[in-house]
Amino acid sequence: MTNIQKGNKRNISRRTALQLMGGCALASFLPLPAMATESLLGSSGETFYPDQEGKITVHPGDTGKALINPGMGWVFHYNSGRTGNYGYHLEPSDSLDWYPGCSVVYMRIPWAYVEPEEGSYHWNILDTPAQRFISQGKKLAIRINCCEHWIPWATPKWLMEKGAKGVWFVKGKGPDPDGKLWEPDYLDPVYLDKLESLIKALAEHYDGNPDVAFIDIGTFGLWGEGHTLFSSKLSPEVTEEAVRRQIDLYTTYFKTTLLCISDDVIGPQAPGSSFTLTDYARSKGVTLRDDSILVQKAPNSWFHAQLAGMYWPAMPVIVEHEHYGLSRACGAWSGQGLADAVEAYHCSYLSIHWWPQEFYEENREFIEKINLRLGYRIQLREINYPAKVEIGQHFNVKWTWANSGVAPLYQGGFPALTLKDKKGGIVSLMVDSRFNLRELETGSSNLVPEKNRISNFHVGFLNPKEFFNDFTLKMEQRPGSEFYAAPVIPATKPGVYDLFVSVGREDGTPVIALPLKNDDGQHRYKIGKLKVEKPSVPGTELGNSWI
Repeated sequence: MTNIQKGNKRNISRRTALQLMGGCALASFLPLPAMATESLLGSSGETFYPDQEGKITVHPGDTGKALINPGMGWVFHYNSGRTGNYGYHLEPSDSLDWYPGCSVVYMRIPWAYVEPEEGSYHWNILDTPAQRFISQGKKLAIRINCCEHWIPWATPKWLMEKGAKGVWFVKGKGPDPDGKLWEPDYLDPVYLDKLESLIKALAEHYDGNPDVAFIDIGTFGLWGEGHTLFSSKLSPEVTEEAVRRQIDLYTTYFKTTLLCISDDVIGPQAPGSSFTLTDYARSKGVTLRDDSILVQKAPNSWFHAQLAGMYWPAMPVIVEHEHYGLSRACGAWSGQGLADAVEAYHCSYLSIHWWPQEFYEENREFIEKINLRLGYRIQLREINYPAKVEIGQHFNVKWTWANSGVAPLYQGGFPALTLKDKKGGIVSLMVDSRFNLRELETGSSNLVPEKNRISNFHVGFLNPKEFFNDFTLKMEQRPGSEFYAAPVIPATKPGVYDLFVSVGREDGTPVIALPLKNDDGQHRYKIGKLKVEKPSVPGTELGNSWI
C-alpha cells in the first residue's frame, strides 16, 4: 500500500483515499500546504489527515454483517416439544455458527423428560447439547411444558399416581373420557405442590446463569402456549387464576433471569394492548413472546403487535413463527411478512422453527434483511478527535451514535476509546460513563435518529505536586528509599498509538459487537491513530529509581 508522506501535494482520488484509510471515510483527507498538523501513518499503512484545526474526522461504515449480541438474535428450536425436532440430526459439533445472527438455542421439552422420577432432575438433557452453543458465545433458553399432543404424559405419570387430578382429552375436540392425552388440573393442590418443586429446582439450576437468555412460563396449556383451546377448554376465569398462580411461582424463584409468557394466555386473536393477565405479568417483570405468527394467511398473520407495544420500550419481545413447513404448506408463509413482523413487534428475539439448513437456504434474502433490524444495532456514525494530545491534557471528542435496530439496548452500554501500542497492549482507556447508549431512540429503516455527544477525556493523569507537602517530599528522598511516585498514572509514554472504539460496561470492558471493521477479537474496533506527546508541565516524580 502506498504511503503518502507529509507535504506531498499530488492529487489523490476518493477511491485511493478510502483504500488508504481501510474503509473509513474522512471528512478532511487532502494534504494542504498550510496544514498545521502532520499526518498520522498507521501501522498497516493507512494515513490519517487532520484538518486545519488539527482534528481528524472519521465516518465508519456499517459492515452489514449479522451481529451476535446479548439480549437479541435468532433462537433455534433444538427441541420443539418433540425431542427430535429440530436439532436431533445436527452433528454434536454443529452450533449453527454458519447461520448469521443465531445467538440462542431453545429447549422446549415436556416435564416428564426433566423429572422422570420425583425429585430426580435430568438437567443433562438440556445442558449437554447447550454446551456446544455456549462455547461459541451463544445462550440457552428453556420451556418446560405440561401438555402435548403426541405424548400422554408430558406431565409425569407419577404425579397423577400421587393423586393429582387432570382431564383426558382428544386434541381439537376437548375433554373426552376415551381420549388418549392427559392434561393436569392446573389448580389442583397436588399439581401445584409438585410444580413449585420443579420451578424451584429449575431456578436453583439456571437463575442468574449468564449463559441463559430467558425462561418461559410454559407450564400451562397445550404445548405450554398458555391456552387450552384444543385440550381441556378451560374458562377464561379458571385460566386467569391458574396463570396468575404460575406467574407468582416463577417470579418467586427467578430473581435475575428474564422470564417470558405467551401472548395466548389472553387468547390467540384477542385485539388490544391492555389485558389484566398480561398487565399483571408485565408488572412482575415478565416479558412477552408471541406463539405464533404466520399460522394464517395475511391479513391475519399476527394479532398482538399492539400488545407488544406495551412491552418493547422496556423489555425484549420474543416472536416465534409457525413451524416453517406447516406455514409454507398452508400458504401462510411470507419471508417479507416475517421481516414486517420484526418491525411491527420491535422484536429482539426471532425463532428458527424448522430444520435450520432448509429454513436458511429458502429464506436467506429475508434473513439478511432482518439481521440489519432485529434487536438493536449500535452504529458509530461519526467521530471527531484531535490528532495529537499531551499526556494529562483534557480534550474533547465529538461523536455521533445511532441505533438502527428496532429495539433499545436494554442492558445499556457506554462508549469508550482505547489506545494500544504496537504489541496490542492497552496504554489508555477512556470511558464516557455519563452517556448510556440505552438512550438511543429507534426509528424506521429509512429514518434512524442520531445522537450527538461531546465527551471529555485525557490520556494519563499527571501526578500533581499539590498532593504532597514538605514532609512527604523529603521523606521520599531518604537514602535507601524503596518508594516511587510516578509522574504519570498509569504509565504512559509519548508515541503514536492505535485508537479503538468500543461499547460496554462502565469499567471499559467491551460487551457489544458493533458493525465495524478491524475488530481486535474483544469487540474493540480500530478507527484511527492518536499521537500522544510529552506534557508541557510534567507531573511530580518522587524517588530516584525503580527499586
